Amino acid sequence: MAGTLDQILVIDVEATCWDSDPPQGQENEIIEIGLCRLDVATGQRLDRVSILVRPERSTVSDYCTALTTLTQKEVEAGISLAEACRVLERKYQSKQRLWASYGDYDRRQFERDCTNRGVDYPFGPGHINVKSLFAVVHNLPHELRLDKAMDYLHFPLEGTHHRGSDDAWNIARILSYLLLKARQNC
Repeated sequence: MAGTLDQILVIDVEATCWDSDPPQGQENEIIEIGLCRLDVATGQRLDRVSILVRPERSTVSDYCTALTTLTQKEVEAGISLAEACRVLERKYQSKQRLWASYGDYDRRQFERDCTNRGVDYPFGPGHINVKSLFAVVHNLPHELRLDKAMDYLHFPLEGTHHRGSDDAWNIARILSYLLLKARQNC
């Protein structure tokens, strides 16, 4: 379990994508790490961070730009995955803190990209899958997409859906709601 439980790091990644299979020689890879620190005691969202990551093995497609608003030029100005992981560790103590994402995609994408590039995985073992947690807390027959979970709670989506920083901000709102609701029932 994570060592420091004062904050939860809510993470959402955006990766290169296409409307079909990747072009020959390209692969999905992280191009943005969205982060929102959630104060566990108060449920307050503390910040809305976007770390742009320069892709090494793919380019941003028109489809990806339409989905995320990120362009090839923007991500080329980003930092390497290794440097982004160092930022997570040094600035946000990601190895010592519990972290959360909406679904398991973000965790798996991080593991895959770190393994493929020989980069030290920036997180400890404590991970919360907010998508699954939301579904079981609400006794739903299946998990909901982020936008549908926000609708379910009557929360407006803030920012641009499929931008890492905005999605992390919205995921943190759902997680905050779940934490505070659980405390009321204790």
